[in-house]
Amino acid sequence: MAQRKQYEMVEVLWIDAEEHGEVGWNDLKEQLTYAKKPCPTMKTIGYLVHKGKDHIAILSTIGDKECSTLEKIPSAFIQSITTLEHKKVDTKGKQ
Repeated sequence: MAQRKQYEMVEVLWIDAEEHGEVGWNDLKEQLTYAKKPCPTMKTIGYLVHKGKDHIAILSTIGDKECSTLEKIPSAFIQSITTLEHKKVDTKGKQ
């Protein structure tokens, strides 16, 4: 079997874009109040499979031929990227 590429496991702290309101008409005063609230801060953990100028891409699960859905986060949204330490754990939970 071919050696699988090792990807960094990272935690990404990022600010998400957001939409608020229901389909149809919304109360203007409520929307203007909500407009002042900060956008949500999100944390994503996964395998960093792409880091480009405009965005990064993360997978939560990687197999030999299959993987999870791909999450792309625009670079402008990213606050920090922290590489997580790899530790081997045995099946009884001991390090």
